[in-house]
Amino acid sequence: MTGLEGEELKNVQAALTLPPGLIQEGVLNRPLLDIFLRRAPEKVIQALEPLGYYHARATVTLEKTQENSEVLKAQVVRGEPVRVSSIDIQLKGLGEKEKILKDSVAAFPLKVGDTLHQGKYEKGRDALRYKALDLGYLGAKFTTHVVRVYRGDLRSEIALTLETGEQFRYGEVTFEGAPMYPKAYLERFLDFVPGELYSFTKTYQTQLNLINSDRFASATIETNTEEAQNYFVPVKIKLEPSPPKRFRPGVGYATDTGARVSFRYKDLNAFQRGHDFSTDLSISERRQDLSAIYSFPNRGHIDNRTLLKTGLQQELLDAYDSLLFTLEAEQARSFGHGIVGSAYVQFRKENYSESGQEGKSSLVMPGLRFTHRRVDDIIRPTKGFRYYLELRGSTDTLGAETNFLQLLANGDILYPLTPRLSLIPRFQVGTTWEKDPVTVLPPTLRFYAGGDRSVRGYTYQSLGPKDANGNVTGGKNLLVGSLELEYAITKNWAVAAFYDVGNAFNNWDNMILAQGAGIGIRYYTIAGPIRIDVARQINVEDPKFQFHVSLGFAL
Repeated sequence: MTGLEGEELKNVQAALTLPPGLIQEGVLNRPLLDIFLRRAPEKVIQALEPLGYYHARATVTLEKTQENSEVLKAQVVRGEPVRVSSIDIQLKGLGEKEKILKDSVAAFPLKVGDTLHQGKYEKGRDALRYKALDLGYLGAKFTTHVVRVYRGDLRSEIALTLETGEQFRYGEVTFEGAPMYPKAYLERFLDFVPGELYSFTKTYQTQLNLINSDRFASATIETNTEEAQNYFVPVKIKLEPSPPKRFRPGVGYATDTGARVSFRYKDLNAFQRGHDFSTDLSISERRQDLSAIYSFPNRGHIDNRTLLKTGLQQELLDAYDSLLFTLEAEQARSFGHGIVGSAYVQFRKENYSESGQEGKSSLVMPGLRFTHRRVDDIIRPTKGFRYYLELRGSTDTLGAETNFLQLLANGDILYPLTPRLSLIPRFQVGTTWEKDPVTVLPPTLRFYAGGDRSVRGYTYQSLGPKDANGNVTGGKNLLVGSLELEYAITKNWAVAAFYDVGNAFNNWDNMILAQGAGIGIRYYTIAGPIRIDVARQINVEDPKFQFHVSLGFAL
């Protein structure tokens, strides 16, 4: 095809798609092909008109190649485009003074002198009306929406008049289909309050809140302006509940912890009050966990809640053995969509051994947590970010062997470079403020590096300060960074290349950072990604390879 490029080329190629049934059982339907060839020039011309070319000429022929096959060839002359000579956009009604609407008029994608582009016109027109609807003008409509084309003069005129009408507000909210949940609990999912101006954005966010809660298979929101009284429109929310009680066994494997079997029980509507209760049992070669969480809602946003947690964890590692019991109360509060902050108090009792030495620790540790997450898709994200901050500590008056304060932070970014290629930077940072040696703290409060979520050229918890016998004792500080390139082969399969650097250490002035690099395979499932990585140590005398696997699925 000659004479075209970009969007014009794509439109014409779509218009010249060969008709179905042209070849059946290896036989060419010649009469059907002849009809297609006769109509093809007109199809080309029609494909260019929405892009502003009303005087295009086209010839479409069928030519034989040296291999004795036939190729469809099109020669196109676009001609001069029709340009916009005038634009008249008017706002009428109560919304004519709304700044957002005025800004939308000023940002209309077509200007005087531009080539008349039907897609840009429709985009600007629809955006203007959507802005009005989102401001509560549910009766907004165009009383004038005209594009006059003067082919001979190669010019066009655009005239739009938006009549906003009255501004609506949210009226009474009713729920249907989920009588097992108290109405006061369901109202926590609302992103609006009755009486405020109607907003399509807040209505849609309410629907997302309900669906993302995992309690409802579907959620539809209905509003009817004809039922409005004094411009207060009633809102009807129809819900289809999911089973609240769930039991899920699972098996899996991770290089860090070995083969794993797990069991989870969850009740999303404990005592018929919308409370959450979950208990988890995970048994692996190097770690065993038993935990339970009870969560009940607080007033306001859906992320405002109180959590009561308890857990028993045993780790059998090269660096140490530990048996840890925890009891915790946490108060969480939302600071916006995907942003949650919390304060907690945790009681910890730990028995441990390292380098042949036994130890015990009992302390009360208060702390603060802050998380922020935003992704475009929970199961298979293509862009987004996440970060986590925690500040915790204790004193000898609360049972600790020493006064200490710790700051922990980690996060990652998923940044698309191309539709298939993504850059994923990650970081982990931790630091401890205390006067005594870090070995005064129990092992689970020290920092280690290495493993499939750290420096992947090294085994789990194998990096950090060592004692005189070469045993890793953990450090006061942690610094780990990673850069990963991931290329999507299909929707669920991807390959990756990565570089990791980091270590745990006691002094920021003389830290030594270990390095590793490698390649990996990713398979994305509903239960999370399966990762297989091969990493090699860098800048060491005898570099070794490490094989990391992380997978799990429900039975």
